[in-house]
Amino acid sequence: MASTGKKVLTITIIIVVLALAAFCYFKFLWVFSDGTKTGELNSVTYTGYVFKTFEGEIILSGYGNKSAQGGSVLSKNFKFSVADKDVANELINLTGQRVTVHYKEYKGTLPWRGYERSIVDKVISSEPVTKPTSIDDILLVKER
Repeated sequence: MASTGKKVLTITIIIVVLALAAFCYFKFLWVFSDGTKTGELNSVTYTGYVFKTFEGEIILSGYGNKSAQGGSVLSKNFKFSVADKDVANELINLTGQRVTVHYKEYKGTLPWRGYERSIVDKVISSEPVTKPTSIDDILLVKER
């Protein structure tokens, strides 16, 4: 009887460990989605108490604004982390420009990977943002 109890306990422990491993894999390592985002790069910071990570923010254009002439009523922010130092340095140099980045989204965060679930892994393209400087420039944009 004692060996049957040990077998049941061993099988139970194995099942619990496998379930915990599967949970951790799907929560922290499995890529939930990947894609691209385009917008004006607002900031990239190096922050953290124990694990210093690069954190950034892109202002995405809202509805009805297909040009690079600034935000619109429905623009929103895309917050992200950067794990690769070279990509972070490239983004720091592009602050204030319109950028397209590739990112991977996970269901959970790890402290050494960053605070956000979206991790930018490369910069696809960038271009300077042209903003209107006078009321005449604004009227010309609306006429187009």
